[in-house]
Amino acid sequence: MDTIRLTTAQALVKFLDQQYVDFGGGPERFVHGIFTVFGHGNVLGLGQALQEAPGTLKVYQGRNEQGMVHVATAFAKQNRRRRIMACTASVGPGSANMLTAAATATANQIPVLLLPGDTFATRQPDPVLQQMEHTYNLSITVNDAFKAVSKYWDRIYRPEQLMTALLNAMRVLTDQADTGAVTIAMPQDVQGEAWDYPLEFFRKRIHRIVPRLPHPDEIAAAADLIAGKQRPLIVCGGGVRYADAGADLRTFAERFAIPFGETQAGKSAVASDCAYNLGGIGVTGNGCANALAAEADLVIGVGTRFTDFTTGSKSLFAHPEVEYLTINASSYHAAKLDALAVVCDAAEGLNALSAALEERGYRSAYTDEIVSARKEWEAERKRLSGVEYNVKADAERSSASFVPEISGHLDDKLPEYAAKLNTSLTQTQVLGILNESLPKDAIVIGAAGSLPGDMQRMWNSAVPDTYHMEYGFSCMGYEISGALGVKLAEPEREVYALVGDGSYQMLHSELVTSLQENKKINVILLDNAGFGCINNLQMEQGLDSMATEFRYRSPEGQLSGELMRIDYAASAAGYGVKTFRAATPEQLRSALEEVLKQDRSTLIDIKVLPKTMTHGYGAWWNVGVPEVSGSEAVQAAYEQKLGKLGKARSY
Repeated sequence: MDTIRLTTAQALVKFLDQQYVDFGGGPERFVHGIFTVFGHGNVLGLGQALQEAPGTLKVYQGRNEQGMVHVATAFAKQNRRRRIMACTASVGPGSANMLTAAATATANQIPVLLLPGDTFATRQPDPVLQQMEHTYNLSITVNDAFKAVSKYWDRIYRPEQLMTALLNAMRVLTDQADTGAVTIAMPQDVQGEAWDYPLEFFRKRIHRIVPRLPHPDEIAAAADLIAGKQRPLIVCGGGVRYADAGADLRTFAERFAIPFGETQAGKSAVASDCAYNLGGIGVTGNGCANALAAEADLVIGVGTRFTDFTTGSKSLFAHPEVEYLTINASSYHAAKLDALAVVCDAAEGLNALSAALEERGYRSAYTDEIVSARKEWEAERKRLSGVEYNVKADAERSSASFVPEISGHLDDKLPEYAAKLNTSLTQTQVLGILNESLPKDAIVIGAAGSLPGDMQRMWNSAVPDTYHMEYGFSCMGYEISGALGVKLAEPEREVYALVGDGSYQMLHSELVTSLQENKKINVILLDNAGFGCINNLQMEQGLDSMATEFRYRSPEGQLSGELMRIDYAASAAGYGVKTFRAATPEQLRSALEEVLKQDRSTLIDIKVLPKTMTHGYGAWWNVGVPEVSGSEAVQAAYEQKLGKLGKARSY
């Protein structure tokens, strides 16, 4: 057998450069490039290999290890899992910094390859710099923590182990049913060790991704189930987008008059103008989708994991005879809610089921309910988009959908916020202006806080695949890094990261990488001076506001002093970002026009009033309310929880 002598790191790079995928349209390179933050644990091994012979792999310089993995995750997500990036970090804190992002990728079932540096396999210099010693087991390193957040994990103790590790990595990275983060820990001494690798190992490999076909018996059973139902409802999940099944879902819904609600991952698989698209469903869903969900006698999940937000903690689908049917490439997810499972690709399943229902002459029993529900919600959406808070007119506060539990707090706090932030803008008003003003083919991205809920409810996607939301892990700090990943995936489009002030503080360092790469991203920063979403949760469940507003410490020793006012535009301008400020609708519209004229990354610092986001529309979320408390408000919240829980499905 012909061989070539390479270091472990050199062999890794050479192998990655020869990986292709074929989804039916011909082979395409699978690994686009590799993000790096170099340190002593990887710069001399992987660093040397990438410097000397990177092949077609493009090397990117990250600023934060978590951030660069978020970039890679968003890149793969926007590419519908058909192209990926690898990420390498040094031993110790560099590797540990990737853990949160690894969990984000795995929770969302997005493929990303992680190559953390590791301690010495020989143990000769132990404890090496940044090594964590465990006196009960010397084989454990920081990288063992990746086991809990990876779909595949391995550690390379000998150069020849690399071959089986990489083949297994590709198996998982190309698995449409069960993918996520793949971690291969690389001891720094082994990275530089050489071995005579078979040339055959480096041949061009084409991983053919063949859609899983449904079994005829499952399709027949599914068609029989639907045929016996009057008011079915489809839940459109991320699997619809990854399977390119948006057009198939739209045709299916129109043919059989079946409405569908969108999960965060499924939103924009079908444009919002589809007459059967009810918009966001669940805890962060709208009144239209949730109203019809409560009356559905059959729930058809297509490519969805049925999370608690989608199902309202299993209470949303309240019809006494409701049943469940799922189409999912994963048998695990297909079995949720004790559903009749059709395990297959979303497009293949919809098309096969469509043929079976045509034979049965099926059409749902809906009359004008879908049209009426959509019309009512559109009126509510327009109302929310136009509201503007006026300090002198308390009556206008109700137009921002405030809930009774926090209205007393607002009596005192809103004027204070309005004066400190010098704004009258509401969050819903800002979203209305954005949805109206941004290019229709622009991609919007979000992840955490109250913005995902408002966006799922209020955002109308005129063009498919323009809504990119990370809500499987709802990871603060994903937004700006993710925007760069989306831009790298689709460089010809405008990309807008919608981020709260809390998430911006959490992680925004890849703004610098966007400037370095000349990849323009646009940051829309909504500053309400706090962790507004969690502040709402506190107060809605009977607690007082504590450590969720951004306030100075008071003389009494509590975090209840004066509000902090932070100039986020100034911070971004220091990097070289083109920045703008907005506290009125006119300023915001003007800034959005100027953003489009720029050729580098931008940021608009928008001051908004707290509690001016949307709130629940008929969906319940099961949260950990204390069973014992000295507060009557908390006791009442607990009793309310018990009442809701008693009406929810228990499994």
